[in-house]
Amino acid sequence: MGGSAHDDDEDKGRPVNTPYTRFIPREELRHFAAWTPGSFGDSTSGAADAPADRADPDARLQAARQAGYQDGYRDGLAALESFKRSFAQQTSARIGEVVGALEAEFLALERQIAQSVADTAVELARQVVRGELSVRPELVAQVAHEALGSLLLSARHVTLRVHPDDEPLVAEGARDVLAARHARLVADPSVERGGCRVDADIGHVDATLATRWRRACEALGAPRVFDDDAAEETTA
Repeated sequence: MGGSAHDDDEDKGRPVNTPYTRFIPREELRHFAAWTPGSFGDSTSGAADAPADRADPDARLQAARQAGYQDGYRDGLAALESFKRSFAQQTSARIGEVVGALEAEFLALERQIAQSVADTAVELARQVVRGELSVRPELVAQVAHEALGSLLLSARHVTLRVHPDDEPLVAEGARDVLAARHARLVADPSVERGGCRVDADIGHVDATLATRWRRACEALGAPRVFDDDAAEETTA
């Protein structure tokens, strides 16, 4: 029944014929690859990572430089656009301030020029009036005619007052209008030569030289009295 010890040793030396210990001929093997240490895991990813890990350091440095250049160029453009907008705003504001200051200066200069022109015109007119009164004193008759004509036709008790030296000139030059208005001619030393005053029941007309001169100067924007020299002497 039982075998000898020698037989047991021989049985141990022979390979046991099981599915896990059967010798597989090479012809039966397909799609195999030799195993090497470190080949566990995803063979595909390992193959892809290996070249990247072994990439040329110069190439990686060049790629980093290129990426840094692009980032810097983009940031530089953004900074430049921001600076241009800020500079344009500051420049526009500064130009507006300069233009406003120039306009104010031009306006002030224009007013000074206008005032100077008005003063010059007034002075020339005063000299002309003085010359006309000296050369043509009969002009007072025309002034009296215009003063009487400014009264309404319904006016009554009309009195025309002139300087004593102008009284004969007015009596001769304004005879017709005096008669038509039934006006009385009165010599009045308080009336300056070259002018007149008219009194009536409905009002008064001040056609004195000083009043007419003041109105003319006010229209020019240069209010001044006719005889500035006399006024300055009186003030002094």
